[in-house]
Amino acid sequence: MSSVPPDPSTLHPMAGQPRVVLLKPLVTSPLIDVGDYSYYDDPDDATAFETRNVLYHYGPERLVIGKFCALGTGVRFIMNGANHRMDGPSTFPFPIMGGSWAEHFDLITGLAGRGDTVVGNDVWIGYGAMVMPGVRIGHGAIIASGAVVVDDVPDYGIVGGNPARLIRTRYSEPDIARLLALAWWDWPTEHLTRHLRTVMSGTVDGLEAAAPGR
Repeated sequence: MSSVPPDPSTLHPMAGQPRVVLLKPLVTSPLIDVGDYSYYDDPDDATAFETRNVLYHYGPERLVIGKFCALGTGVRFIMNGANHRMDGPSTFPFPIMGGSWAEHFDLITGLAGRGDTVVGNDVWIGYGAMVMPGVRIGHGAIIASGAVVVDDVPDYGIVGGNPARLIRTRYSEPDIARLLALAWWDWPTEHLTRHLRTVMSGTVDGLEAAAPGR
């Protein structure tokens, strides 16, 4: 078996599977930051992720996705540009229609937002899930298929539903603290490669024993 890990700059990491793309070498927007090996899977056009899956992204808010995240088909990130005014009789964004209405463009700029949308490391987001503006998803979290995530998700939390609610956490609080301290996603790639079986199917104790410098 090869000891050489896969190349994180390869757009299509799975031979013969154009539906799977690594996002870091794909994205071009300076408003999107993605870590190594995070991927998106879509049988239609995975390479259109920036336009089909990150919506209303006009800035300055950023979308930050950590390392080793798995995004299922149809995952959508709704960004703050989707917001409308709600403090007057109408929510309709008249100025975007142009003409003399465009003179009032100040009415739709600078709308309040929740800041950047941040997805931690080792997050699995299921088919058709939707993440709303300014949400922060913790490390190791799982987002169920079809979930609409409107609030922050804790580290190693499992959420589902519309609106998404916490179903349970994957580990106890002490073990979550240990996992966060270990931060296996930051291990040198060669070291991670040697200990993949522990990372994927081992215990927290085993992960600690496998950590660099142990």
